[in-house]
Amino acid sequence: MMEKTILAKIRYFFSIAIVGLFLFPIGWWALTSIKPPSAIFDRDRAVFFDFEPTLANYLVVLGSDWNTAFEGRSSIISSTVIAAGSTVLTTTIALMAAFALSRILYLRDTPYLNIILFQRMLPPIAIIIPLVFIFRNTGLHDTHLGLIFAHTLINLPFALLLMKSFMDDIPTTIDDAAMIDGATRRQCFWKIHLPMMRGGVAATAILCFVFSWTEFILAVFLTNTIQTVPVKITTYSSWTYGYASALGTSALLPAFILILLCQRQLARALTMGAIKD
Repeated sequence: MMEKTILAKIRYFFSIAIVGLFLFPIGWWALTSIKPPSAIFDRDRAVFFDFEPTLANYLVVLGSDWNTAFEGRSSIISSTVIAAGSTVLTTTIALMAAFALSRILYLRDTPYLNIILFQRMLPPIAIIIPLVFIFRNTGLHDTHLGLIFAHTLINLPFALLLMKSFMDDIPTTIDDAAMIDGATRRQCFWKIHLPMMRGGVAATAILCFVFSWTEFILAVFLTNTIQTVPVKITTYSSWTYGYASALGTSALLPAFILILLCQRQLARALTMGAIKD
């Protein structure tokens, strides 16, 4: 009994240590955002809490002056539009495709899932050159719509696999009973599957939103004037760490709030069904 208690305390200690290790950079980033320049660039010591907090960095980044080189509101708006648009498009397509792969028999026995997995393993940098030429020829280069399509292309395999795992958890006997009573495939989807998958749909949508919000490679190569938050942060120089941290901290808040609201569904989604509701 004592050995189990000691092992539990050791596991608890290491869990706290690992979480702290991952959260330390984020905490330091947030702390830097409220430091004055004298505390950020102190050459004699690392300043932790011995400074007077200031909101000057946030006022510059999120202030009313849209012409300043350090203004970050336009990048937050661009990231929001692109992430929201790609999330809606990805979730919609993934829902319909997951229903087909999970419920239509002649599609369940095909190698479609292997193809989807292969696309998920393909990194964005591997297809960036043909994407640049395609987007320039179709007029999608340096547009919000173009980035929405690109992020949908990258997120769709992951979203489809998640949606299918949630839909596979719904017993087929429910479909059979509904269809015996006269329901069609479409009615089964809208009135049975979708209400029962609300948590899974929300979790998948949040993950797609976060992936799109933090995506960097496609946003760099497929745009010139449009800047998302990750791209905007790279434009700050070494003496503007305060502005970069203020913009980064502001950009973290939406994703952080969404994750807190649906943390149970996210745990279920990230384990691909290993954790049941």
